[in-house]
Amino acid sequence: MSNLLYFVHRLPYPPNKGDKLGSYHLLAHLAKRHKIYLGTFVDDPDDWQYVDVLRSLCAEVRAVPLHPGVAKIGSARGLLSGEALSLPFYRKAQLMSWARDLATRVPLDASVIYSGVMAQYAMVFPELPMLLNFADVDSAKWTQYAPQHRWPMSWVYAREGRKLLAFEQEAARAAQCSFFVTANEVALFRQLSPGLDAELDVLGNGVDADRFAPDDARPNPFQADEIPLVFTGAMDYWPNVDAVSWFAEAVLPQLRQRFATLRFHIVGRSPAPAVQALAQQPGIKVTGTVPDVRPYLQHAAAVVAPLRVARGIQNKVLEAMAMGQPVVVARNCAEVISPDPTLAELLPADSAEDYVAHLSSLIEDRALAARVGAAGRQCVLSRFSWDAHLSVVDRHLDALLAEKETA
Repeated sequence: MSNLLYFVHRLPYPPNKGDKLGSYHLLAHLAKRHKIYLGTFVDDPDDWQYVDVLRSLCAEVRAVPLHPGVAKIGSARGLLSGEALSLPFYRKAQLMSWARDLATRVPLDASVIYSGVMAQYAMVFPELPMLLNFADVDSAKWTQYAPQHRWPMSWVYAREGRKLLAFEQEAARAAQCSFFVTANEVALFRQLSPGLDAELDVLGNGVDADRFAPDDARPNPFQADEIPLVFTGAMDYWPNVDAVSWFAEAVLPQLRQRFATLRFHIVGRSPAPAVQALAQQPGIKVTGTVPDVRPYLQHAAAVVAPLRVARGIQNKVLEAMAMGQPVVVARNCAEVISPDPTLAELLPADSAEDYVAHLSSLIEDRALAARVGAAGRQCVLSRFSWDAHLSVVDRHLDALLAEKETA
């Protein structure tokens, strides 16, 4: 049983949102065969109650408080140091000192990193083999943000994209292998990094298809006479804010002209002011935090994911598919899940007119909705189990540990 140092940028529990799903399932998978020493941040005070859950999986846990507002101010140090602002945002002396002390007490065999910015902690131990899960090319996300915002934020985001890419390239060179969530992300990173000498592989997302199984017995949160459309996600995350704002302006009015009882439910924690303002519009409900998203998915007429700025595989889409719901999704997100559109597992959309056409068909033809939903669940069952995806980590980890033993 090997000793693994595991760094995660956010407490990997509870597994109730995108990055926590990935980091938790990776932790649980590794803990079956290795001793895990977890270093992480707590950025939500409510999450402190879950630290003991992780201690039951790990040999040791060091959870450091991170106050996003304070960290954002501190990240401005990057302007003076010439580095990406994301790096000082997540750089805390308490976590670094714990890691250095741990290395004197425990014979560590390798480090596993979830989120590129956390590689800065493992890179101070160059003798320790590292596996790095970038998930998405985060630098490309910042670059995408730039033209969507006015100066000075457009300049800040463009700079962050350039500086973070340089760090990502340095980290990838230091790692024995770096993972991205799709082959498209791997190709993008290669394109942005010509001549990069680094091993890259795909580590896809999964979904707990048992937890997200259809169950008509779940309580219905909707009014009896409404046609509910649902979007789920963390509603302080800008791509989600952009998605629902665009949908509310460009798509929803056309749909409500045809279906007067249609209502758009925006389901997710911490709605930003722009999202809260949408609740003032006819036909929109903003729920805020809910104890369980599954009743909303279960009883929706359809699920939408109109993400115009997004990277990789969206867990929100996989969960809705696992629930047997028809999902209308931005084409760039659909193609990484279901590259063959003839399979009808998802309904991809390029424009407001596409969303209106697809959703109208699903509302008017419930047999069609059932067929698309059933195909989506079958897709999840056959291609998106966590164990199947995480086996790629075992392969690389076993290889580097074997190489270390013979060195």
